[in-house]
Amino acid sequence: MRIGVIGAGAWGTALAQAAASGGEDVILWAREADVVDSINADHVNAAFLPKARLSTAVRATANLSDLEQAEALLVVVPAQHVGAVLSGMAVGTRPLVLCAKGIEAGTRRLVSEIAADAQPQAPLAVLSGPTFAHEVAAGLPTAVTLACADPALREALSERLATPALRPYASDDVVGAEIGGAVKNVLAIACGVVEGAGLGQNARAALIARGFAEMTRYGVARGARPETLAGLSGLGDLVLTCSSTSSRNFSLGVGIGQGRSAAAMMSDRRTVAEGAFTAPVLREDARIREVDMPVTEAVCALLEGADVGAIIERLLTRPLRAES
Repeated sequence: MRIGVIGAGAWGTALAQAAASGGEDVILWAREADVVDSINADHVNAAFLPKARLSTAVRATANLSDLEQAEALLVVVPAQHVGAVLSGMAVGTRPLVLCAKGIEAGTRRLVSEIAADAQPQAPLAVLSGPTFAHEVAAGLPTAVTLACADPALREALSERLATPALRPYASDDVVGAEIGGAVKNVLAIACGVVEGAGLGQNARAALIARGFAEMTRYGVARGARPETLAGLSGLGDLVLTCSSTSSRNFSLGVGIGQGRSAAAMMSDRRTVAEGAFTAPVLREDARIREVDMPVTEAVCALLEGADVGAIIERLLTRPLRAES
């Protein structure tokens, strides 16, 4: 199965590297001409993944039409741009493996819903889980969820994408796999704030646990299964991104906790802290569905410039309640 990758940020590049690890050619689409030149000439993505030496089987292109030779496409552009990119392609009945994590602003659509509207004939799968791009590119052990409604396609994609170091676990809960990846980005910002504000490990552990409860409530409201959210694409990804500065979302939160401006930090980034875009959409959708998400509400307030001390006090003075 020939693989094409749409999006040459750090994660897209790492997935292309993993897909080419058996020597099979992979075509990687990048919007930036300098990224294409760097990959093809020097076998490195100097802009987004500079420490990873890429296989010569990875070939970059700036033309979406070059992906027509691929039999399956990994979609790794930021969630807010998935619709525009897919709408400009001739995909047909080729499978789309959705690797972006987020919820679309304005429409509140999950990435699978965006893809289904843009390419209604294409079978869909979701790849999500606790993954740092530089570790996947380096061939370090990683496990992910590969969710797809079609058992035969799920098996075929798992066999093609699996490597000695990258292990996909199968699921048919596409919505659950997506919810975990979207919500954990928002919660990672909150955990970064805890770190930046010096609130300690107890506070971070409590926030992860209560954040997971928040993720589960919201996921169930959107049709996800709780056991999916307790797996790699939910709890696993949450633990990873809430505990390391390798997470862009966590790093953004650290800066906010230290008193820096969220807007200034985001304007200075070439890479995307997706949680900052997901948070207000998640808040809106949770309110519509009447799902209580206090951590998400707090993150939104901080992104909008609220005082860190005031938001922490607001969380700590919420009425006492039973754990659920």
